[in-house]
Order: sequence, then C-alpha cells, then structure tokens
Amino acid sequence: MSVRATARVVATRDGLPVLESDGPLALRRTRATGPCTRVTVVGAMSAPLGGDRLAIEAEVREGARLAVDSAAATIALPGRTPEQARYDVRLTVGEHAELRWLPEQLISAYGSDLRMRTRVELAATARLVLREEQILGRYGEQPGSLTTRLTVHRAGRPLLDQELGYGPGAAGGWDGGAVLGGHRAVGQLLIVDPAFEEKPAEPRLLGETAALTPLAGPALLVTVVAPDARELRRVLDEVLHTELPA
Repeated sequence: MSVRATARVVATRDGLPVLESDGPLALRRTRATGPCTRVTVVGAMSAPLGGDRLAIEAEVREGARLAVDSAAATIALPGRTPEQARYDVRLTVGEHAELRWLPEQLISAYGSDLRMRTRVELAATARLVLREEQILGRYGEQPGSLTTRLTVHRAGRPLLDQELGYGPGAAGGWDGGAVLGGHRAVGQLLIVDPAFEEKPAEPRLLGETAALTPLAGPALLVTVVAPDARELRRVLDEVLHTELPA
C-alpha cells in the first residue's frame, strides 16, 4: 500500500508554532550551534517507495531564521507497484528571514522511480542556502529513474527553474561526457542573499567537474558532479564556508 504524508514546519522569531509530522516524515527540534532554530527530518520508515506521495512544507516568517537538515540519507526504493513515487518540497521565506535547507543525500536505488519537485518562494530581503545531492545507485548497482525539478521565485519573479533526469527513461546522453561523464554523484548549492547586489560572486571553475555561476537575483549556483558522495560534499562544503555572506 502506498503512503500519502505531509509534514509541516512554521518558524517565527519566537519559535516554532507549527511542527507537524506525518507518516515516514518525522520532524524534530534539535540543538542548534548557530543563530538559526534547527529542525531535523528523521525517517520513521522506509520511503519513498513506488506509489508514495510525500511532501514537506517549511514557512519561515518575517525576521525568523531556520535551519533544516536530516538525520540520514533518503533512499528511493522500488515498491510493490510500478507506479512512480513523488516527493514535493515547498519552502516559503519572508522578509528579512533566512532558511538553510541542508538535507542529506537522496539515493536513487536500482528499480526505483521517483519524481522530486522543490518549489521556493522568497521575499525580496530573504536569504536562502539550499543544498541538493543525488547519488545514482547504491554501491555497485545501477541507478533507478530519478527526475528532479527546482523552481525558485524571488519577490514574485523567476530566479531559477531547472529539471534534471537520470536513469532508465531519462533523455539520451544523461550519462555521457556532456552531462555526468560516468560520475554517480551530482549536486548543487544555491545561495540567495541581498548582499550579492553590492558584491556579486565571481564566476569560476572549482575543478574539472564543478563550477560557480552568479545568478541575477542576487544569487549564486554551484553545480558539481563527482565520483562519490564524499567528494561531492567536500566541494559543496568548501563553497558554503567561503562564499556565504557574513
């Protein structure tokens, strides 16, 4: 039987008036080491499986600061039916608010079929740090089918809209030299901050398979492909520690 579940968190300057868990998505307030209130997603069961419909909604209201991470990687697995699984993430960040969305990796296991959609709505003065990492197959196996789409609007205007597809059913060439080149770890880091209006990031290569690109917004996007999850995280963390405005 497929699962339908939605978890929701609302952050204000005074705390977390809403922290709702559902099904396999358990949200827990955890100890923070910085100025942000911290929430950790703890998987309560194996998910997403074929046919599952999962969603997480996070709203950071005016002046609040929230960091969301996860206790472990999310593994997309085949279910009892061939139906595609769906995982929707909806993020809203208000004026002078900040969201750091830093989950662990999404692993596309052999035989799985997942479509993941992330939608972000930012106020003009909002700050966002968003990391996405996909690992294509567990050790020694081929990946499942994975489609991800990230759509970001700032002050009601489009900032970023991109869709990526991997595995069986994806457009031809996804594993070729122009895309992954045989690598099995891919990720990106998006940083949106009004401070970039006065001092935009400089475009540059971060090695043979990583690049930093400034976006009109003001924002920057780092895109990386790597041979494994460890190298992928190393590159993204290095940028996070050097490019995040004070």
